[in-house]
Amino acid sequence: MVIITLQRKKCIGCNYCVEVAPEQFQMSHKDGKSILINSYERKGFFTLKESNNDIFEKAVQAADLCPAKIISVKIK
Repeated sequence: MVIITLQRKKCIGCNYCVEVAPEQFQMSHKDGKSILINSYERKGFFTLKESNNDIFEKAVQAADLCPAKIISVKIK
């Protein structure tokens, strides 16, 4: 299982995550910040738990490219 976490409040809107992993991320038209698709929010952290491990590589690339370092990716 892949677990992706996004600290959306700290997003600077650079769009790198969307460019690398558009299946998991999109940009909000309202505030210009990243949205983790199909995630749930808890205390400012948006989390997606996905059983499809195929998304891991692109999610790690998005985390590595994020200049704000607000994306974390784990396999459980």
